[in-house]
Amino acid sequence: MKTIIVATDYSPIAENAVNFAADVAEEQQARLVVFNSFTVPLHASNTRFSAHAFQEMLDANVNKLKKITETLSESRNITIIHESIYAFVDDEVTALIDKYNADLIVFGMAKKTVEQSLWGNTTTTAIKKMRFPVLAVPEGAVYAGVKKVLFACDNIETVPDAIFNRINEIGAKLKAEIEIFHVEETLEKLKEDDQNTLPEILEKEENDGIMYFYKSVRSNAVIEEIEKEILNFNADLLIMIPRQHGFWESLVHRSKTRAMAAGLKVPLLSIPV
Repeated sequence: MKTIIVATDYSPIAENAVNFAADVAEEQQARLVVFNSFTVPLHASNTRFSAHAFQEMLDANVNKLKKITETLSESRNITIIHESIYAFVDDEVTALIDKYNADLIVFGMAKKTVEQSLWGNTTTTAIKKMRFPVLAVPEGAVYAGVKKVLFACDNIETVPDAIFNRINEIGAKLKAEIEIFHVEETLEKLKEDDQNTLPEILEKEENDGIMYFYKSVRSNAVIEEIEKEILNFNADLLIMIPRQHGFWESLVHRSKTRAMAAGLKVPLLSIPV
């Protein structure tokens, strides 16, 4: 991992995500970019707003970011820089990712609310729209290393090798155990020997040292089963693939996908295909 980008809106939830990302960056000796999506306050946008006043607000925002990076740099031995973009626009964020050749973008994630279930938030929007790894850090999460990773997927045979390569890299760097968790929603009989469905990429010698588990259950309550397995496996990180069809499609509906991200107590890493 070379560069981690973390978003902040200066809220306590975002501040926690920034500290979480800084701890991960320090452990992995990665560069950290703290960015803020600057928007003009609603009351100001409804008035005659001069260019000078706008520049003053923009400068104040940059100075606030600068202070955050300075404070982080005092306690961590890594390169930390700041960036401010105007509004959360997909193209702007993509350009920021390209600029720093980033490996991961981190957002804070608030607890589940009725409003969030209906309308979502910046983090759930990023998970659904961005074709880039997104880490959603739940409110109050503290980084203490990752020893157990839960990868939830629909059909392991359809997961691209590139995804497994990425998960292998994560497992190797973190020296973590990995459980592949499959929630069977159809009425078809589960395979008698689930191990036979493991792709060849998991059986290569280069994966020695990474302990894999494979577990499959049958249930119509996908989210509930994943949440239960997080507790059963004592997972430190959940990985999912935001697909257009199949397993993730059952989570794409606004209420489900936001419930999955907002209801977690462990970070959710979304790796798009």
